[in-house]
Amino acid sequence: MVVSGHRMKSPLILVTNDDGVESPGLRSAVRALWGLGDLLVVAPCHQWSGAGRCFPRTTTGAIEPHSLEVEGEPIPAFCVDGSPAQVVLHGILELAPRRPALVVAGINYGENLGADVTCSGTIGAALEAAANGVPALAVSLQAPKELHLNLSTQVDFTAAAHFTRFFAQRLLEAPLPPDVDVLKVDVPSSATPETPWRLTRQSRRTYYRAVPPNREDLSQPGRMDYEAWWDPEDLEPDSDIYAVVVDRVVSVTPLSLDLTSRADRREILRALGI
Repeated sequence: MVVSGHRMKSPLILVTNDDGVESPGLRSAVRALWGLGDLLVVAPCHQWSGAGRCFPRTTTGAIEPHSLEVEGEPIPAFCVDGSPAQVVLHGILELAPRRPALVVAGINYGENLGADVTCSGTIGAALEAAANGVPALAVSLQAPKELHLNLSTQVDFTAAAHFTRFFAQRLLEAPLPPDVDVLKVDVPSSATPETPWRLTRQSRRTYYRAVPPNREDLSQPGRMDYEAWWDPEDLEPDSDIYAVVVDRVVSVTPLSLDLTSRADRREILRALGI
């Protein structure tokens, strides 16, 4: 199954998310990217928040076309029965008429910050694109927890859409430097298109604190819950968390597929007694 009818000289942008193909955040991203290149939307058929970069064996990979228009023009769009990472693979290997120049994941309901980023399906989709040689942009909008899963139409994506286009355009114009595979953008809920942005690093602190289920019998079903929690005194001033929640600026964090520790090798060998 291949999408046809694209102008071969125009860059192809694959747009995806983890909230599902019906997400207003996804549509906001598509509208923001309109005119930068040929668009191909490939998203999960259902909600996959918190999926990380998982490849569950229970998904089928079935693909269905989905109706989507921008400015009255139909956009090639599909939903896939799969996790965000699986969806990206189907998009690149089965649906794209040529290699995408960029994958954009978002706009996500809820910020993806600190040591929790590997839990994020939005980041997982972007990392999967990068692992397959396609630069990726992951955009998330700070939102109250109660909006993370309900796809509210009351969320204002104006600022996040502005920064989606801003950084997508720059990634299309110039390649990322070595060891930068994903650009992670987190937009405060109070942001406007005029809000400053800051180059940050991923905090080593967790942003969402796990909340255990309240149950008397461990054999009863009980899902782990979470809540946003941080200590401003414990945050690194140059981190993504500090930028968004303390200084209320847009955080732009370069991520690498290389998870190898940057610690001095001699110190590691010394710690191992070698």
